Amino acid sequence: MRRFIPYFHYLKPVKWHFVAAMICGILYGAANGAGLPYMGQVVFPRIFGANATPLTNWQLFLTALWLPTLFLFRGVMGYMNTYLIQYCGVHMLESVRKDYFKKLQVLPLAFLQKQTNGDLISRGIADANQLQTSLSNLSNDIIKQPATLVGTVGTLIYLAFKEQGVALVLVCLATLPLCILPIRHFGRKLARRAKELQKQIGSVTNIFSENLGAIREVRAFGLEARELERFSVTTRALIKLQLKATKYAKAVTPSIEVISAIGISITFIYAYKAHIKLDTFLVIMMALYQSYEPIKKLSGLNNDTKRGAAALDRLEAILNEPVTIADPASPVAVGRLQGNLNFENVTFTYKGDIPALSEVTVKIPAGTTCALVGPSGAGKTTFANLVPRFYDAGIGRVTIDGINVRDMTLADLRRNIALVSQDPVLFNDTIYNNLLLGRQDATRAEVEQAARDAFAHDFIMAMPGGYDTIVGERGASVSGGQRQRLAVARAFLRNAPILILDEATSALDSESEAAIQQALKKLMVGRTVLIIAHRFSTIRDASMILVFDRGHIVASGSHTALYATNPLYKVLYDRQSTAA
Repeated sequence: MRRFIPYFHYLKPVKWHFVAAMICGILYGAANGAGLPYMGQVVFPRIFGANATPLTNWQLFLTALWLPTLFLFRGVMGYMNTYLIQYCGVHMLESVRKDYFKKLQVLPLAFLQKQTNGDLISRGIADANQLQTSLSNLSNDIIKQPATLVGTVGTLIYLAFKEQGVALVLVCLATLPLCILPIRHFGRKLARRAKELQKQIGSVTNIFSENLGAIREVRAFGLEARELERFSVTTRALIKLQLKATKYAKAVTPSIEVISAIGISITFIYAYKAHIKLDTFLVIMMALYQSYEPIKKLSGLNNDTKRGAAALDRLEAILNEPVTIADPASPVAVGRLQGNLNFENVTFTYKGDIPALSEVTVKIPAGTTCALVGPSGAGKTTFANLVPRFYDAGIGRVTIDGINVRDMTLADLRRNIALVSQDPVLFNDTIYNNLLLGRQDATRAEVEQAARDAFAHDFIMAMPGGYDTIVGERGASVSGGQRQRLAVARAFLRNAPILILDEATSALDSESEAAIQQALKKLMVGRTVLIIAHRFSTIRDASMILVFDRGHIVASGSHTALYATNPLYKVLYDRQSTAA
């Protein structure tokens, strides 16, 4: 219970609904726990008792009306309690999911890249659902069932004491504490299985996500059977864990019923020995049976709590993860930057002891077109990613116009940077809205001009809906060259002083590459440009080339100078020229 208390603040917007639900739960418990035994003690004897006085038709009608009235009141209170709790629960679920999604937006890329997409999705959907279910059930029964138990036990004590004194009370209550034993025993086992179960659900979700994301590769390489086997193995493990969790969860109720039957039998024997009258015995048995029912439901609540705690552990792993890349406490106010980049003794390590960048120092003046070349894994992409603070340097600092990037707000910094990646992402929205991501306050005329500058306007207008055409998930309805031109149009619209090109033409045919190269030449004018080069044909005209090797900048200069003086650059260039 204490684990969930900090999360009840999500109920603040619906606090009066929650209060009403609690009141309804208390009234339900009172009607359920004390109402039925009261009928056996007061109402039935008026009709069937040995000394019952004759009733008029009107009195008989009113007496008989007690039963439907009680059940109507009990039903209405139970319904209102359940509905209001669910109302609060869905609002609470919305808030939990929003906080979780919000946290994903600010967590460092280094952390997110260690997770699988399927598992992150599972935490936000399946675990959040389980948490909502657990909190709803907890809120629903934490009042209703204890109120029922108090009512039934109170009535039982009163009736037993009235009939036989303390002895019968002790006999009736003797087995109640024993009901705690199966709850504790099976609860501990369920807690362990619940954590494994939630994790396995994440694994299944991840296989779905991976398969759908690589569906073309699966078909191309004939991997359907392999994928089915992989999915089957994972789901079999999930089923095994589900059955184990069900085994422990469902074992509690029959265990309590056996214990309660033993208690009733003991009471039966004592009642026979004590010569208790049948009508009195039946009323006591009704109260005793009613006292076991809330215990069974509280055991189910204990199971829900264990599952909720397991889901909460997985959500808290994300919600409590520290945000290491954030706005400074006292940021430096910046407008439009000029684009003078300076790396001062920068060292950065992803994990382990081998740095991706080591003691890098370089100045890139504003307006420079700087190409980053080197073998795979040499540090080119890491170098570029430090500029928009996708990562933070471990040692040293990165400055723009003399201002440390850590001293700016992320919004100010990234507003001054445009990115065109090797595999640009388009959202499942219209072409217009995808272009508007470059600058969301742009006018329609500015969006269309950016498309013209990127040589995208003509193909957009040829599509069925023009700018209102839905591009599909990840831009599935447009070609690779068209997708790349839309990314360039976004960069035109952003109009930032710093441009990062992650080899924007490496995967295109020659015709598409020529069109995009022409657009990029126009885009690069007057900006500081970092080109992460995989194809050397794109960087001959760069005003500065940095050669990376094992995290170090081993040479810098023009293409002509580097080809003549740097063996690594010459080997890399000749290898591509020969392949071409």
